[in-house]
Amino acid sequence: MLLIRLARVSQEVAATSARSRKIALLAELFRAAEAEDVPIVIPYLAGRLPQGRIGVGWKVLGRQVAPAAEPTLTVREVDAVLSELGKVSGTGSQGERARIVGALMAAATEDEQRFLRGLLTGEVRQGALDALAVEGLAEATGAGAADVRRAVMLAGSLQTVARALLADGPAALDRFRLTVGRPVLPMLAHSASSVAEAVGKLGACAVEEKLDGIRVQVHRDGDAVRVHTRTLDDITDRLPEVTSAALKLAGERFILDGEVIAFGPDGRPRSFQETAGRVGSRMDVATAAEAVPVSPVFFDVLSVDDRDLLDLPFAERHTELARLVPEPLRVRRTLVSGPEEADEAERFLARTLERGHEGVVVKSLDAPYSAGRRGASWLKVKPVHTLDLVVLAAEWGHGRRTGRLSNLHLGARTADGGFAMLGKTFKGMTDAMLAWQTERLGELAVQEHRWGVTVRPDLVVEIAYDGLQRSSRYPAGVTLRFARVLRYREDKRPDEADTVEALLAAHPHVRP
Repeated sequence: MLLIRLARVSQEVAATSARSRKIALLAELFRAAEAEDVPIVIPYLAGRLPQGRIGVGWKVLGRQVAPAAEPTLTVREVDAVLSELGKVSGTGSQGERARIVGALMAAATEDEQRFLRGLLTGEVRQGALDALAVEGLAEATGAGAADVRRAVMLAGSLQTVARALLADGPAALDRFRLTVGRPVLPMLAHSASSVAEAVGKLGACAVEEKLDGIRVQVHRDGDAVRVHTRTLDDITDRLPEVTSAALKLAGERFILDGEVIAFGPDGRPRSFQETAGRVGSRMDVATAAEAVPVSPVFFDVLSVDDRDLLDLPFAERHTELARLVPEPLRVRRTLVSGPEEADEAERFLARTLERGHEGVVVKSLDAPYSAGRRGASWLKVKPVHTLDLVVLAAEWGHGRRTGRLSNLHLGARTADGGFAMLGKTFKGMTDAMLAWQTERLGELAVQEHRWGVTVRPDLVVEIAYDGLQRSSRYPAGVTLRFARVLRYREDKRPDEADTVEALLAAHPHVRP
């Protein structure tokens, strides 16, 4: 498949808000694709590189190269070039990357260059997410959308299912079954603004602690245990505590869903960063385990003794979980019968927050396990942290945001009257907000750069964020987690913005 076709479909998908039109565009694209194109086409549509990070930044991409007059690049040729890029390292690597990127851009038309820049910088955000790709594949091949969705869930890979579908048709879906040892994509939760809202939507439900840990799926087959992340990476060797815990359980063959989390000596959870650092540690696991031990906490079971439990109601799955996993290894929960018991759910949330956890997940007792989907039968509730910060700079956007100032550099006040940068965000912005902030920040600009502008610290913006973590990249030693714009506060002066000291006081468990 020519890259130009993918680039144009990406642009068309970005330009339409109609879900049905997006699906039709993707279906048409998949009909034109060969089975071997699919493992490249699908991640490209979602703005991902199959190779992951390949070390190409704006220093390389900012160099202008005359575009090709006619499209000749195929998606497989581009994938091969990007794989070559990912292998470049050592002395002279920057120059070699520039050479390879320059040759690629010279072979690309103007539309293809725009798409490639967006892909390499993570700015392809046209709404062609995996859920839409599933619908498009179903329409392209004549398979049932629910059947494709389930196959993706069980295969743990949309690309794998897509390749099989395009090669062999709907009958290929029968190959994908729940199997101990082969991880599946986890079920995810939507958000609710309050416990009362969640209970009102779900009726009879379980209210469970939401742990700020790392999601894991644990497979045991006799004496063999494998541990996988939510992205299906195998991290068994990094977590000997989880293997040990799984081998002590009564069952011989099962698949459990849960989290690993690090607790302090006082029994309260350590910061997410400490847990993530421990799980990410590949070297000297024994020393890391001694310094930051982690514990598995389970909240669901997908299979026991070769019985597929995915379609059972959550209440029945939890009965199986309780039979298999002792209470200390299960997430705390309370049951409520409906909105009339919302007060009990609120009290459970309050106790959960007092224990140092980040919120609750409210789960319908009737719901099956919809792996790989963000289902409406699981609703997460956690307090929203907000800050009034000052915009220090802004970067030019890409893709749909080309020509607009998008990525904001955010600062909090410091004790000496200055501002310390806490991180960046491009999230939460409407098209109208982007247009307004581009004009306003242009007026405040004190220095122009290739990447954007530095501005006078006059504009206050209200930011929502999920938490705080240590970071050596920023002067305060901390950065915001999942920051997003709520609104601009032109009614506030910069000297009314929040301070670094107040931020740290609100998160006493995080210290620079």
